[in-house]
Amino acid sequence: MTDRSFSKKKQLVKEIIGELHQGLSAQEAEQRIQKEVGSLTSAEIAEIEQSLIDEGVSPEQIKKFCNVHSLIFRSSLHNLVAEEKSPHHPIRLFKQENREIEKMLGTLKKYLSVKGQHDWKQAKKEAAPMLEKLAHMDTHYVRKEQLLFPFLEKYGFMGPSKVMWQKHDEIRDLGKQARLKLKNISDGAQWENYTKNDLKPLVDEAEEMIFKEENILFPAAQEKLGPEEWVEILKESQDIGYVWIDVPQIDDTMLEEIKESRQQPSIGDQGVVSFPTGALQLKELMHILNTLPVDLTFVDKDDKVKYFSDNKDRIFVRTRSVIGREVRNCHPPQSVDAVEGILEAFKNKKRDHAHFWINLKGRMISIQFFAIRDENAQYLGTLEVAMDITDLKKLEGERRLLDEGN
Repeated sequence: MTDRSFSKKKQLVKEIIGELHQGLSAQEAEQRIQKEVGSLTSAEIAEIEQSLIDEGVSPEQIKKFCNVHSLIFRSSLHNLVAEEKSPHHPIRLFKQENREIEKMLGTLKKYLSVKGQHDWKQAKKEAAPMLEKLAHMDTHYVRKEQLLFPFLEKYGFMGPSKVMWQKHDEIRDLGKQARLKLKNISDGAQWENYTKNDLKPLVDEAEEMIFKEENILFPAAQEKLGPEEWVEILKESQDIGYVWIDVPQIDDTMLEEIKESRQQPSIGDQGVVSFPTGALQLKELMHILNTLPVDLTFVDKDDKVKYFSDNKDRIFVRTRSVIGREVRNCHPPQSVDAVEGILEAFKNKKRDHAHFWINLKGRMISIQFFAIRDENAQYLGTLEVAMDITDLKKLEGERRLLDEGN
């Protein structure tokens, strides 16, 4: 297809989608797509929705109508991207998980038509563990959000992270509500209402997500990402994990390469510290550490204070004169034995963590000690993390929106 012909198709689709948002029915939109536009590849569909974002259509609006968008595209979708042959290709692994999701959704769909005083009880009993199992598809979504989306963003493809991530959250919330409300059902009428208003929306949205992934997102990603990027996604997937499928076995050489690349930071000429997970200027790193809502103090393997964070609201006073001082001399006499016991246990690998909490001037203070070890489990020192948890203990429920001034 020439750029000109695609440009014409794109403009037609955008006009139809615009009218869809203004009240055009999905059926009429589908007929116009078929008549005026014809077939579209998954990559073209993805590019069209991306252009809507680029031109100012809010992700929330696109999310609101994206199910309708995919519906009208179904009949015109023409996927030209071949299936990856490697059994360990990330797309193949995503699809394997989708087949498992489909099995669970298929079981849940059987309960949608269950009626009767006795039948609903059995359906409820069987649906509960299935919904709990389905909740683990969050791992599938997190791999997309944390690995696939960032690579696509590097190519200017922001749509998935702005729109599909919102759909993930919608499905997560539907699943949570379905699991909670199921517990309170006590008669057949409540069951019918539950299947209509809670179970069916979850099933429909989860099925729709599979369609969007396999017919739009994955083919577009296959077109945009190169072999090295897919290898990196496969490597990083080990950290997030998989669900319901066998974990791919990466050979020892690759595992060692992953381990080495993750453990060895470096400092560049421009004061940039390169970590396996990103790079920061020294100034950025310092201010990040000083902004954390905790007191940090690091004691090296020789029990000497080597670093402390300098945030403005420190709980415990620290001065620069403490650097190089024996940690035993930095605590009141009554605490020395406890400190020495912690350090000894860390050095002997008897423990990796110790947690205390105290009341200080009417505030509840959490004090945690963490053993810091290298990639070979050799002791490097101890990190002390102190945090005022008074206000955290008062939290209840949820807050998903930002209050004025907070």
